[in-house]
Amino acid sequence: MTEKQEYLAEKDIIDEKVDAERSSIVLDEEENSPIPEVAAIVSNKDEPGLPVMTFRYWVMAILFSCLLSFFNQFFWFRSKPMTLSTLVIQLLSYPFGRFMARVLPEGPLNPGPFNIKEHVLVALTANCAGGTAYAVDITVIQKVFYGQDFGFLANFLLILCTQMLGFGMAGVLRRYLVYPAAMIWPANLVQVAMFNTLHKEEELLPGQWSRFKFFIVATIAMFIYQWIPGFIFPVVSSIAWVCWIDPKNHVLSQIGGANGLGVGAISLDWNNIVAYLGSPLVVPWWAQVNIALGFFLIAWVLAPIAYYTNLWDAQRFPILTAKLFTVDGADYPVLSVLDPTTASLSQAGYDKAGPLRISTFFALAYGIGFAGLSAMITHTWLYHRHKLVAQWKQSRTQTEDIHHKLMQAYPEVPDWWYAALFVGMTALAIFTCQYYGYMPWWAVLLAILLAVVFALPVGLIQALTNQQPGLNIITEYVIGYILPGKPIPNVTFKTLGYISMAQAMTFTSDLKLGHYMKVPPRAMFWAQLLGTFIAGLINLVTANWLLNTQPKICNGSKEFGCPHANTFYSASVIWGVIAPNLMFGPTSIYNAINFFFLIGFLLPIPFFWFKKWFPNTWVDNIHIPVMLAATGMMPPAQAYNYTNWLAVGFAFQFFARRYHSEWHLRFTYVMSAAFDSGVAFFGLLSFFIFSINNIKMPFWWGNPKTDICRLDGYPLMSPKGGMVDPWAPNPEAEDAPQYKFPKAYVPPKL
Repeated sequence: MTEKQEYLAEKDIIDEKVDAERSSIVLDEEENSPIPEVAAIVSNKDEPGLPVMTFRYWVMAILFSCLLSFFNQFFWFRSKPMTLSTLVIQLLSYPFGRFMARVLPEGPLNPGPFNIKEHVLVALTANCAGGTAYAVDITVIQKVFYGQDFGFLANFLLILCTQMLGFGMAGVLRRYLVYPAAMIWPANLVQVAMFNTLHKEEELLPGQWSRFKFFIVATIAMFIYQWIPGFIFPVVSSIAWVCWIDPKNHVLSQIGGANGLGVGAISLDWNNIVAYLGSPLVVPWWAQVNIALGFFLIAWVLAPIAYYTNLWDAQRFPILTAKLFTVDGADYPVLSVLDPTTASLSQAGYDKAGPLRISTFFALAYGIGFAGLSAMITHTWLYHRHKLVAQWKQSRTQTEDIHHKLMQAYPEVPDWWYAALFVGMTALAIFTCQYYGYMPWWAVLLAILLAVVFALPVGLIQALTNQQPGLNIITEYVIGYILPGKPIPNVTFKTLGYISMAQAMTFTSDLKLGHYMKVPPRAMFWAQLLGTFIAGLINLVTANWLLNTQPKICNGSKEFGCPHANTFYSASVIWGVIAPNLMFGPTSIYNAINFFFLIGFLLPIPFFWFKKWFPNTWVDNIHIPVMLAATGMMPPAQAYNYTNWLAVGFAFQFFARRYHSEWHLRFTYVMSAAFDSGVAFFGLLSFFIFSINNIKMPFWWGNPKTDICRLDGYPLMSPKGGMVDPWAPNPEAEDAPQYKFPKAYVPPKL
């Protein structure tokens, strides 16, 4: 049977189910979703009388939202960042809710047992508070790198409007992306399964642990263990044994070092493993295989070839870094090329400093990002156009699946609520950006227009494939050409255009989760607003506290290196200060990067035909957009973050899933949340006990003053050309070994 015949047969089956549902007057107990995955996991029954926005909810929602937003913003600044997922709150709030139900007096404060809908609403609120507000990056780079400060109120208003604009869009999108059964949102099914698991009594065999007991023990175990790589014995955080073979070999250091390509580098630190890619315990194995293929091809094949053939003078810069350089390899003097009166590019300053140079890997990373964006368009058209068209038609005609019918028991959120929120946040964005000077008012409208135009097609893709094409590169590119030489308007435009759409997807996904769990829509509306407001406030307060109390934060601090902020700053210079025309235009050595748009657009086509010619083979598992997105976090992520992430992913998502499936289904997700929690508790405790009091672990061979692999973060060639003596002492440098460079030149410390 051909693909088209299979599609038509599947469509006929769905249409028959739809017709049967429409002809039904009374809900049948056996009526279920036409989507098999949903029917298997999501309950087709409801209890409309369950209380939702109880006193218990308000206490837990505010408490856990504050904690989660603080934790994640705090760890965002760390040199080894990490993110606590909502899964942690999902697990912690369950015993907390049951405890409150047991100890509070019966009555309005305690209306019966802690129920699943209360639990879902707590998690939804925390989910809106879980991500760090993207606009915080603007505040950070303004204060640290550009010497600007618009004040707390301006910062908070910008955060508020960028985070909440997407909520207004979600109100329109819900008709097409939430109500129809065809809109699955696969990521929500994992959370639904976890909620159902927690709220049904576990049938335990003698001696068998419950999931919550496992969570507590695993959290304590990881908390105790984390003191070894995190404080006592930090060498095990990155065991670059390949580099140890010959530490004086510069090329070997770049290949095997933790700051290089990380070949063979081993990390026994959970924080390093999950720092950039999240937990490998919850990512499907097929996706990990595509990420592995993309990583190996890009980081271990393409990047070394480009570097050691000296593409774009690659050897004058470190092999892997997001820092900015002059043509001779010195740090780029960004402030000297800015006109202080207009905060825009000074042509005289630029002529004196010369063209901006970035590491070849960083340039290739942008090219791969271009390719990934165009590949997503082609891949979606080739592989999903029939399903998307069918689902679009169903979104206009078929909304009456069992779950939508059950939701009719609750009053819907009026459209004017969402409209008022959207208009209000748009007005607030215009006022904030125009009054405080972030960018002109018309740029606000253009950014919002881009977000609105892309929201529905991106939502259709994500609801089906769980993939979200990012708009950050497109927004940077557009405003970089319209307002060249202006870094803050560039990043503000990117934030407003990209994050508004991304937030709309987050809100819509949460609405679908509430739809599956039969949570009243109006309760979801207020819960999402509460979580978003708390997150913006706590994120900004936490950021200001750290910026005001930690010396050299984001710019020389060992503990608070802010890798995300540094990459964000580099992007502001590349796309804002220098702008696309000078950076990637016809006169730039990086002009060829633009061809990646075409490469990405064409790349999925041959694999699509290979799949048709050779069905049911390994080609079926190739997903070009996922492969191209594999190295999207590099830099600031290091190569060894990827290799160790993939190794742990193989152990659990392949080996444990295949050979210990029962254990895997019961405990893998729980263990992921427990390990994240243990590391987070260690990080906070060690900071408040040791770091804030400037107490350090004494130096010994497990905590050396300088790493034996000290060359992986330095360039291969001197500014004058030719190989250098990597271990020749340089008395002008703080740390040995250094290069025998000209007297006035000291290699940049990375």
